[in-house]
Amino acid sequence: MTSLQDLVQVARQGSFLAVVSTLRSDATIQSSVVNAGVLAHPVVGTEVVGFVTYGRAKLTNLRARPQISLTFRAGWQWVTVEGRAELVGPDDSHPDDADGLRALLRQVFTAAGGVHDDWDAYDRTMAEQRRTAVLVHPTRLYSNPIA
Repeated sequence: MTSLQDLVQVARQGSFLAVVSTLRSDATIQSSVVNAGVLAHPVVGTEVVGFVTYGRAKLTNLRARPQISLTFRAGWQWVTVEGRAELVGPDDSHPDDADGLRALLRQVFTAAGGVHDDWDAYDRTMAEQRRTAVLVHPTRLYSNPIA
């Protein structure tokens, strides 16, 4: 049985890179590569898979159709998580305030293996680019056999 801990193990080996796929309005798939990791949801505390984006295509798709999948791989090992996306950003309503968003963006960044030596600069860039945290509530998790 595949777990989020298996996902983290594979993600760590693959620099936390994942192929993220969303559904376009014409029912075709839009995919790109993101850095993503596992973290505690900031409100309910359950484990979610998160990444940060400002990509118009992904956000447009997810606002209309929140179904999403992410596949992490390292060599021939891979883990896919499917679920529903929750958006937390400057253009999406959420109970967190600006300080909560700033903290969440940092938390997602570090869960995805990121390190930073100037958090103030990071915060400014995230705000200028209107970055959004995407939190995926897992509904299905599967993989090839992990050795």
